[in-house]
Amino acid sequence: MSGSGDAWVYGPDGARFWGRYGAAGLLVHSAERGVLLQHRALWSHHGDTWGLPGGARHENESALDAALREAEEEAGVPARLVRVSFSSVIDLGFWSYTTVVALAVEQFEPVISDTESIALRWVKAADVELLPLHPGFAASWPALRDRLLQTG
Repeated sequence: MSGSGDAWVYGPDGARFWGRYGAAGLLVHSAERGVLLQHRALWSHHGDTWGLPGGARHENESALDAALREAEEEAGVPARLVRVSFSSVIDLGFWSYTTVVALAVEQFEPVISDTESIALRWVKAADVELLPLHPGFAASWPALRDRLLQTG
């Protein structure tokens, strides 16, 4: 296993971002159930908001591998039951976040498997914006939603 990326990175304006080597999250979607969201623990960065299972990339770990690993660790998402559709990257130069979007090829129930989640829920795309969203996810959701609707 490569070195852990669990550390803060600070931007030129002092804003902090989680993940020494960047971060990644998994947006799992299902036509029947919607998208899988995580209610973030109160103690976490932007706690008590909804977002994607995800987190810091390890050294030399691909964004895809990180997103799948984190989704398994935080929400019990079985990698064998999802098929990658596309990814979207926010690259700030000193830090990046990759959203890996995947179709659930079989139904599964997410499982809270660590302390980073208060709840996990399948949410219809039209209802996502009704929840208090993690600011980064809130900013990226409109484009992700539009692309999901285009790709089916």
